[in-house]
Parts: sequence; structure tokens; C-alpha cells
Amino acid sequence: MADTIWVINGPNLNLLGEREPEIYGHDGLAGLKARCEKAAAAHGVSLRFEQSNHEGEIIDWLHAARISARGIILNAGGYTHTSVAIHDALKTLKVPLIEVHLSNIFAREEFRHHSYISPLARGVICGLGARGYELAIAALVDG
Repeated sequence: MADTIWVINGPNLNLLGEREPEIYGHDGLAGLKARCEKAAAAHGVSLRFEQSNHEGEIIDWLHAARISARGIILNAGGYTHTSVAIHDALKTLKVPLIEVHLSNIFAREEFRHHSYISPLARGVICGLGARGYELAIAALVDG
């Protein structure tokens, strides 16, 4: 498990490719997962890829990965800007965390400029589409 990177995606990311493709791109969640698996394999690590529209399920995954994962990549979607509960779960992590967003959250609505995740993350990648996930995997492997 120590060589496993967890990728956790939040609400509405199951609609990638359908929901606002001009912002989030035309590739679906399966395509994003395939890109992440390819990047992880190229770096010699395994990957666990999850998506949920339910805050509690995301928190359960964070609890499961908090000690045993190599690192966590989190795109909490809209919960990024609203969830104190996810913030509190992240405070328990014993592994590095990278926050990723497909779009540039700072070039969007004002409410998206605040993140409850960023203060707890090793790094933040936004606005680079699916490539951001690949860069996050490389960053976790490189330490």
C-alpha cells in the first residue's frame, strides 16, 4: 500500500466530458483514470482512483489513506470551497497531499478563490486540465 497513490475526486466529476466541457474538457472520468494509471505505471507506483458525490465517502477514503498511502491527490470539486469536514479529515494525514483542479479556480467566480484544502496541501495544481493529475503523481513520486 505504501507504493499506492490515491486519487480522490469529488462531486460532479463523474460528469466530466458532459458538464461544461469548455471549462473541464471533453474527456470523461474513465479517460482521466486511464491517464492517471499510465502516469503511475511509468513511475512504478500503483494507483487507487475514486470519485464520489458524497462528502462522507470522501472523508472515509481520506481516513483509509491517511497513513498507508504514498500520497493523496485530491480534487474535491465544489467541496473545496465549502467543506470544513474534509478540511478536518485532511488535518489527520500522515502522507503528502496535492490539491488538483482541472480549471483555474482563480480565473472563475469569486467563491471559488477560497480553498479549505490548500493550507493543508504540499502543493496546488490548477488550470492544466488532466495534465495536472499527471504532474501531481510525478511530484508525489519525486518527494
